[in-house]
Amino acid sequence: MSDGVVELDITGMTCASCANRIERKLGKLPGVTATVNYATEQAQVEVAGPDAADTAALIAAVEAAGYGATVHAPAAPESDGDVPPADPTAALRQRLVVSAVLAVPVVLLSMVPVLQFPNWQWAALALAAPVAVWGALPFHRAAWTNARHGAATMDTLVSVGVGAAFLWSLYALFLGDAGRPGMHMAFSWFATDPEASDLYLEVAAAVTVFILAGRYMEARAKQRSGEALRALLALGAKDASVLRDGPGGPVEQRVPAASLVVGDVVVVRPGERIPSDGVVRDGSSAVDIGMLTGESVPVEVRPGDRVTGATVNVGGRLVVEVTAVGADTELARMGKLVEDAQTGKAAVQRLADRVSAVFVPVVIGLAVVAFVGWLVAGGSVTAAFTAAVATLIIACPCALGLATPTALLVGTGRGSQLGILIGGPQALERTRTVDTIVLDKTGTVTTGVMAVRDVRGVASADTATVLALAASVEDGSEHPVGRAVVEAARARGLDVPRAVDFRAVPGAGVQALVGTEVVLVGTASWLASDWAIALPDDLAAAVSTVETAGGTAVVVARGGMALGVVVVGDTVKPEAADAVRRFRELGLRPVLLTGDNAGAARAVAEQIGIDEVHARATPASKLETVRRLQAEGRTVAMVGDGVNDAAALAAADLGIAMGAGTDAAIAASDITVVSGRLTVVADAVRLARATLRTIRGNLFWAFAYNVAAIPLAMAGLLNPVLAGAAMAFSSVFVVTNSLRLRRFAAWS
Repeated sequence: MSDGVVELDITGMTCASCANRIERKLGKLPGVTATVNYATEQAQVEVAGPDAADTAALIAAVEAAGYGATVHAPAAPESDGDVPPADPTAALRQRLVVSAVLAVPVVLLSMVPVLQFPNWQWAALALAAPVAVWGALPFHRAAWTNARHGAATMDTLVSVGVGAAFLWSLYALFLGDAGRPGMHMAFSWFATDPEASDLYLEVAAAVTVFILAGRYMEARAKQRSGEALRALLALGAKDASVLRDGPGGPVEQRVPAASLVVGDVVVVRPGERIPSDGVVRDGSSAVDIGMLTGESVPVEVRPGDRVTGATVNVGGRLVVEVTAVGADTELARMGKLVEDAQTGKAAVQRLADRVSAVFVPVVIGLAVVAFVGWLVAGGSVTAAFTAAVATLIIACPCALGLATPTALLVGTGRGSQLGILIGGPQALERTRTVDTIVLDKTGTVTTGVMAVRDVRGVASADTATVLALAASVEDGSEHPVGRAVVEAARARGLDVPRAVDFRAVPGAGVQALVGTEVVLVGTASWLASDWAIALPDDLAAAVSTVETAGGTAVVVARGGMALGVVVVGDTVKPEAADAVRRFRELGLRPVLLTGDNAGAARAVAEQIGIDEVHARATPASKLETVRRLQAEGRTVAMVGDGVNDAAALAAADLGIAMGAGTDAAIAASDITVVSGRLTVVADAVRLARATLRTIRGNLFWAFAYNVAAIPLAMAGLLNPVLAGAAMAFSSVFVVTNSLRLRRFAAWS
């Protein structure tokens, strides 16, 4: 099998120990490294080497461990069918409801002596038997499967605990004196109570219901935690209007969006979703990209602009040529990133997994110790049995297994809603220690788009005339400076005269005939050397000042005389200064890194409030700067968007790519900010840290819970009914604690 990653959907897992068993089983295959996630019920398997196992061998290994596996199929947008999707928790809910209805009277009869009518114990047996056998069947079945493979899991503890309580009760009823008419018993919260009962029917029934309830709430919570990803994937358009050749010219044909291929031309009307990624060929409109970026303000698009599938056309009619379909689209890429992040494990979770792997055998051993210890200390068999059963039931490795994946599910899902794609738990762990954030300038701190900053004219020419003449000549240019000049003239509503005989001199300027005179737009040196045009002192000083600061000054001349200067430059993003302030609030030291000259870099740094600046940076020197900062003891986050940032992003402790940037930058990063807004970078750091705090809180609770509860159970201070309720609560607590991340609020 060739090297790569195989994703498997796993069935039959009931606790974290199951995931650990599958992980170990897969890891024994040649060339295989596996990560199994209990919450997402998926395995991510890396295969490498000429002798690596193939997919069939991977599936066989999982089945040999007693579970099911199929190759993972990427989630797809939901169809518009009339039949709603089946509820995966329906069977579990039915088992819980039936068991609860039968268990309630058993618990009441056992706990309230006044309700114990003659021969009540036989009625309790009739009600408890279906619960202990059928209600707890998933635990018994899983325990038997694991036992056949020489393993023990959480289900083993539950099955043994419930089974022991039920079988003890049968023994007491049929072979002891608990079945006599008129038998009464008192309920005890502690194993040390001398009046403790010889029947444990209420334990078998109540523990089953509590654990089923915990499993059901856990399943529902896991379902809710994945809603953000499912909602994201459901945003895609269901159909599209494709332009096809017809007898009288192009005609529109409605087809399923899934059938589109690269090169198709589609029509998108106001209010419709763009069916796939593409380039606008005709029309102009505003497009709502909030589903990708979290931004509320639509962006204007015109011919030549790229648009993303699933975004909404809120303005005019657009004709779009499809450039990507299926798994290659931005929406699919986002979904894949989120899915991959949710299948990872943090280092702290791997520690929990190692503990969980030996946890169940240890608990069984402790239960035996509790039983023997009570007997040796002179306690009754009933007290010894109660302590042993409570020890088996109170233990909960499930909470350990759920600590990381549930927080990741919710955190990454919330991030996708805000336009933040977190690469996995490793990225979360790095944000905790980051103390320096290095910002690339162009495209990160600035817009990366040239714009007119200023226009100056001589006494005989006002600024409107200077800009209009410049725009008339530049209208035929594809240079970014030329486009900026034309856009500025259009934005100001100027009357731009028509130019003819356009000529461009690379690196110098452009010329054209406007009316009867030649108009020149270019550098001062070109006008002086090729056209012998000298600048007046005020214009020469303005050009010198602009160029010293790193800007671009183009001179406009007509009839052999300079008329004015148009100052063009990249513009700082409006939120950049606010973002830098927020970085400082998060304890991050901002550093500006750019390939521009020192003057331009310093001007931008002063505008947004950054003290440390590194200018004239090449891709190699950007990488060197990151490494030097790391050598100084700093933990560095790098924010960039270009190919020249990819090496620095990969070398940084935490790489953050702006989503409007290149694929190389995004691939080298740990976190992607889809909107490209710098303030969202601060939100990304906050969300990552909040998710990591939740993971650590979950793990602390799970460890502390077991450390505190197991000794209490062994000491006879917990009735098995209470132990079952507490055990179920621990898993529910971890999941609901993670769900708090759904309320994470962005700063911006």
